[in-house]
Amino acid sequence: MTTPSDAGDTPRFQIYRAADASDYRETSCMEVTGLTDVITDGITRAEAAGASEGNVVKLLFAMPGMSLTYAWFKSGFPLPLHSHNADCLYYIVAGTLRLGTEELGAGDGFFVGRDVPYNYKPGPDGVEVLEFRTADTFDIRFLGKTTAFWDKTVSALEAERPKWAAQRPPHELATAR
Repeated sequence: MTTPSDAGDTPRFQIYRAADASDYRETSCMEVTGLTDVITDGITRAEAAGASEGNVVKLLFAMPGMSLTYAWFKSGFPLPLHSHNADCLYYIVAGTLRLGTEELGAGDGFFVGRDVPYNYKPGPDGVEVLEFRTADTFDIRFLGKTTAFWDKTVSALEAERPKWAAQRPPHELATAR
């Protein structure tokens, strides 16, 4: 897989394999920016409440000016309001999510422009999405600026966390039915 650190020239053809994907925590493709004391404390408390157990995010492919990410957010995962400094096109592989008043499912998607704040809530079986970005490196800027915002996020994590250990990705549930 081409990664931002070894990218160089744009490949003309390349195969990538899901089995070779890197966990986001092992890459440098996404930098957290705009941190304040409140946001840093909120992220720390969210991690302690199980945030990393509620999602799987992997970099499938990256080359200069483009990347593809797989993300599985487990049921009820409270994805905090945030933005990125790159355009992103989302495609729902399996499961459902609520985006504002809209419920989206497999085959649906949405576009989020650079620096546009957004969040969504995974459905009862969680959601698997592919994220196509116009950059191989980008930022994430959490926009919850108050302790009350992070208190709500932490409470949601604590409420949902017990359900996650036994959850399987929605695409596995669909094939088992």
